[in-house]
Amino acid sequence: MLWDGITRRSAGSGGGGGIAEMNAPIERDPRTKVKIGLALGGGAARGWSHIGVLRVLAEAGIVPDVIAGCSIGAVVGGCYAAGKLDELEAFALSLTKRRVMGLLDFHFSGAGLIAGGRLQRLLDQDLMDRRVETLPIKFCTIATELTSGHEIWLTRGPLVQAMRASYALPGVFDPVMIGGRWLMDGALVNPIPITAARALGADIVICVNLNGEIRVRGTVIQSYDADTSDEKEIEEALETAPRRWGLFSPSRDEKPRKPNAPGLATVMVDAFNITQDRIARSRLAGDPPDIMVAPKLAKMGLFEFHRAQECIALGRQATERALPDIMEILQEAQSVRS
Repeated sequence: MLWDGITRRSAGSGGGGGIAEMNAPIERDPRTKVKIGLALGGGAARGWSHIGVLRVLAEAGIVPDVIAGCSIGAVVGGCYAAGKLDELEAFALSLTKRRVMGLLDFHFSGAGLIAGGRLQRLLDQDLMDRRVETLPIKFCTIATELTSGHEIWLTRGPLVQAMRASYALPGVFDPVMIGGRWLMDGALVNPIPITAARALGADIVICVNLNGEIRVRGTVIQSYDADTSDEKEIEEALETAPRRWGLFSPSRDEKPRKPNAPGLATVMVDAFNITQDRIARSRLAGDPPDIMVAPKLAKMGLFEFHRAQECIALGRQATERALPDIMEILQEAQSVRS
């Protein structure tokens, strides 16, 4: 059976199934070719679930023609497009809390807490000579210009630099200078780059939303004054809130801060989550994907990179749930083009 000109491989054939054949040539019918795009969203450590998503799609014989990635989605998508997903997964599964801390080169003289040189050297080991425009899959990363707020699509140039610019979380990583512009995390302007995937030629876009289960769902409190006191309720909410920071969260023995004295980690991560949630909802409403995969990641901390095995499994589960709908849409697209 053909979906968009792609012949589905049997997951049980050849000993390794579709995973072993991820980078093998695929059969396409040029008369019925429908281009498939992936929009891989940002979400720090939760982005390891992108690996599970890509694995399930590969097992089903679905190989994208276009990938647009933001932040951690740019890293996973770029490694996939360069044929280095196996190496990235092995690295992710090798991480422990100690090793993650060893990769963070803290400094206090730059624009962020982490210089990012150690992480770049790791990426350079496999991707130093790769350029975005020469990848076998059309690929772009999303970044934000520091001064103007422009949304920058990096479709050319060194792959590692494009990745670094896309995941340069403000206040955490230093901005990256590319082409005379200081660039930072693309999640500030387009956390799930569906528009970029379509602009690059995708007919069908599958997006991966890493925050689909953990949206802030902010509302408007229309009447509030200084005499209003909900201190007890706020304390209870803070104690039961989802994990935000991960590696840098307070110890279990540490007494919780009062509601009017949030810690630095809470302020930074909550501010980023609120911004990303509001922007993502607006962008999804204006340009919805054909299919959205939303792993259940509420219990994953943003910086719990050492929990890659759980995160990858959650990505697999979410994609397996969405796979019947994905196949149905691809069949419909195939019938239209036939």
